Amino acid sequence: MGMGIRAEVKIDDLSDCVVAQASAETSGRIHSVSKSTNPSATERVTVEFILEADQYPDEFDVDADLSPIFSYGSSSVYRFQRELGGGCPCESVEKFDCPVVDIRTQDTALYLTFHAPDMHRLQAVIGELRDRYANLDVRRLLRSQQDHDERNLVFVDRSTLTARQTEVLETAHRMGYFEHPKRANAGEVADELGITSTTLTEHLAAAQSKLLGTILDRE
Repeated sequence: MGMGIRAEVKIDDLSDCVVAQASAETSGRIHSVSKSTNPSATERVTVEFILEADQYPDEFDVDADLSPIFSYGSSSVYRFQRELGGGCPCESVEKFDCPVVDIRTQDTALYLTFHAPDMHRLQAVIGELRDRYANLDVRRLLRSQQDHDERNLVFVDRSTLTARQTEVLETAHRMGYFEHPKRANAGEVADELGITSTTLTEHLAAAQSKLLGTILDRE
């Protein structure tokens, strides 16, 4: 069986996604996004989604004609069409043959979930998204193992780290602090961050403790 990776990414303040635009305009929540292609018009994609919001405008100021087609009481289903190949976030993922399996929003943030067959494909997808979107955050990674033992599934939630802890980890990793032999020592990483070596050590210890606790505590 496969050794794939399930990934969830978050992108803030999107300008090229109609779903994210509708969510941001209403300060609402969107889920149950589905897409289909007409075999006779494969250059166009039809998209539907459920919007939950306190207020629904008569007309949306977005880059498509949104049509309300169904109501679930306080929620509404909207449909629109777009050109295939428009460069939206989903297409940035799917160009690597990784179908987006879940799409949802909260206010201005878009969340995408997909499965990558291996680390190489995951890195390619994340690299593509980082090149296109400055406000990208990899929220969760779940790695599967061949024996399907639930104890071997590792769930990493980056939201447990503070923004400063994430910055310290990313800087230390980028500078080669965790490599053997090290490409940068604690003093050099601390200087890059504008903090003392003691503060760096404290941030690294706190971040590593959280991550190791997530990985090793499987009960």
